[in-house]
Amino acid sequence: MGMRFSILGSGSSGNCAVLRTKGACVLIDAGFSQRKLRQLLHDAGETMENVNAVFLTHEHGDHAAGIEGLKKFPHVRVFANAATARAVQSKLDFKPSWQVFETGARFQFLDLEVESFHVPHDAQEPVGFTFSSGPEAHPSASRQRIAWLTDLGHAPLHIHERIRDVDIVVVESNHCPVLLQADVKRPWPTKQRISGRHGHLSNDAMRELLEAVASPRWQHVLLTHLSGDCNSHAAVEAALAGLRARLSCRFSIVAAGGGTPPVEITDVTGA
Repeated sequence: MGMRFSILGSGSSGNCAVLRTKGACVLIDAGFSQRKLRQLLHDAGETMENVNAVFLTHEHGDHAAGIEGLKKFPHVRVFANAATARAVQSKLDFKPSWQVFETGARFQFLDLEVESFHVPHDAQEPVGFTFSSGPEAHPSASRQRIAWLTDLGHAPLHIHERIRDVDIVVVESNHCPVLLQADVKRPWPTKQRISGRHGHLSNDAMRELLEAVASPRWQHVLLTHLSGDCNSHAAVEAALAGLRARLSCRFSIVAAGGGTPPVEITDVTGA
């Protein structure tokens, strides 16, 4: 078995994905109530009893609200940096099985190698992740790697390097600048926060990042965390114009509030 994942939900109403390898089943963020999360996992053919760990990118509720429900599942470890763990713990009436790492650290969990890296967002100490799995000893069988990159206002050069040598890129395409400015629900300070350098990645900024890296290794790029009010499938497609022809990989646009069927990484070497 290789690496397989499903995005269970994406957007301001909640963010979570389940990642499975031969030896591990983990969640990336847990931004739903326990009841909702269990239903989403059931729909994806998984259960909370099978989950080994949760990896948190940051403490905002749409990414961490489900940690409260882990009191019923004490076997689940929760990986976060110290700042994120403190922020989440301050709202809990129990102590999860925290596994605290330093931002920038690379570490092993079961058959996953995990690397964290800083991202610019308006949270305590937000991170992105790369997850790797597979054999290291045989050069003909490359490791399978996924980059997880949501909630960031811009993409510094160190982020370019984190997503270059991966098979799958999950990156936010949060808003269309024109639709954001025209939105009547959000006050001006909120619009400034969203579009700022520690806010969320716009469609244009997403395209610029992917164009700058344009790795031939990419098999699949998934565009996530779309705003339900300030973005649209058509706006994302317009931003991708020209990029699809340049990159031979598959693109998926994850609707606001939606998820994906299972996505698998294939071994292009045929090993």
